[in-house]
Amino acid sequence: MIDADTGWQTAVITAIVPRTAGITSFIFKLERPFRHRAGQHVDLRLTAPDGYQALRSYSIASAPDASGTIELAIERIDIGEVSPFFHDVAAVGDEIELRGPLGGHFVWRPTDAGPLLLLGGGSGLVPLMAMLRQRQQDGVATPTLLLQASRSWDDVLYRDELLADAARPDGPLLRFALSRSAPVRAEDYGRRIDAAMLADALALLPAPPAISFICGSNGFVNTAADALVGLGIPADTIRTERYGG
Repeated sequence: MIDADTGWQTAVITAIVPRTAGITSFIFKLERPFRHRAGQHVDLRLTAPDGYQALRSYSIASAPDASGTIELAIERIDIGEVSPFFHDVAAVGDEIELRGPLGGHFVWRPTDAGPLLLLGGGSGLVPLMAMLRQRQQDGVATPTLLLQASRSWDDVLYRDELLADAARPDGPLLRFALSRSAPVRAEDYGRRIDAAMLADALALLPAPPAISFICGSNGFVNTAADALVGLGIPADTIRTERYGG
């Protein structure tokens, strides 16, 4: 089991799990297993019969382990070259070219100091999910808050798993910000993430976050990062990752 980029290898799709209307999880069995770090990603490469290649990066949703499998949650982008293939064509048993694990900045280790603040926008939850899963898997009690922005209750990726994790005695604090529907839980929000919301969230933690991870669209990441800095969170403790179209 290695923990560095293994170069291109063949991975086999072993399961396909719908998550929301636009996001589906794909479970891959690795030809050369690796142990990634929570927050890392892999590259997927598709090759057409005429030799044309399309490559996209996807964050790993599963916690680091020795299973030899990884989970990628892929959002359908209608104008994309890769995600429509997975949503419309890919099937269990298909072989896919994969490279990784990649990335060293947007990663969390169970030994990192806390508290921990996680801010996700839509499918930007995926690398944060790997962190939360490792936190639970390893029995880490670091004070943690996830503030997840989604369009509606049904669009919250991994919603039921998040609720179950938050219900544990040592589970993370959990807040949803729903931009296109009213909140279902009293503690959640019915608007986009803003500075006032982040101020409320920070007050839930026992101390200012030692590290904050923000992942989502450019606009989401910029708004959240600027708001945190405005609230006094040191910029060098904020790590960001932006999802393209």
